[in-house]
Amino acid sequence: MSNEPRNPSEAAIHDYKEGLGVFMQKMPDLAQHYNAFTEACFREGALGYKEKQLIALGISVYTQDEYCILYHVKGCLDHGASEQEIMEAIGVSAAFGGGAVMSQAVTLVQDAVQELSELH
Repeated sequence: MSNEPRNPSEAAIHDYKEGLGVFMQKMPDLAQHYNAFTEACFREGALGYKEKQLIALGISVYTQDEYCILYHVKGCLDHGASEQEIMEAIGVSAAFGGGAVMSQAVTLVQDAVQELSELH
């Protein structure tokens, strides 16, 4: 099985992870502390992994962070979120972000759900 990206969503996630690896080599102390912080934030607690990924996706769409949108769509799918749950989370974000959120929801999120769902 090839590790080559099979679609644009996978390619973008691959590029992000590659860039993160380079950054970690250049700034290991900062990267280690950042990674430890984010791992603690996403650790399962009163909220499960799926819920935390849905929250992160909503924030990513609201802030127009395309790499995080793709990364957290994958996180949602990896932790068992359905397409309906993802779309409802985006709907809540749209209540705050209006047109900018909707433009990401009807393009990037829908494409990523379709492309990354094929992996499950």
